[in-house]
Amino acid sequence: MVLKLIPVPLSPTSFMEFGSVLDRNLTKKIVINQSTTTRFHKMASVNAFPSDAEIILSIFSGTNRGYPFEINMMERHPLGTQAFFPLSEEPWLVVVAPDAGDKPDEKRLQCFLAAGDQGVQYNCNVWHHPLLILANKQDFFIVDCDTDSNNLNEYFFDKPIARIDVDPNYLAN
Repeated sequence: MVLKLIPVPLSPTSFMEFGSVLDRNLTKKIVINQSTTTRFHKMASVNAFPSDAEIILSIFSGTNRGYPFEINMMERHPLGTQAFFPLSEEPWLVVVAPDAGDKPDEKRLQCFLAAGDQGVQYNCNVWHHPLLILANKQDFFIVDCDTDSNNLNEYFFDKPIARIDVDPNYLAN
């Protein structure tokens, strides 16, 4: 039987095992530049381990995969953290699982509903599903590391392990 995943609201407490929630409302604010700019200070700290690792900034442009959606794979990055922050205020989904000996623990799979002004930073080695957006298209600002070492592990299940049904109110028309 395929597990039905119900998205729950993303919060720092509920996501703590997997990484950090990037939320301007929960971050220290510093007024700078002659009071014309507010800096949301140190939302997360980037970690990268290989000596050749370079911290890079990218933009990912995601497209809606269609819902209901079945989870049949997950990935992780063993050599560095990876942060995602939406560039538009559309909600999106975050699916994660703890490690179960070099594969995701499918019994502890979790799905979070992130608000359009919330991002996440995955800790090193956190199993997560690639980008799951609810809008037709959505761009994300990404901070991660580039290295000649292998910083991507993918795990493909023999069959889907979970299904996400989404409230139609969250989906773009």
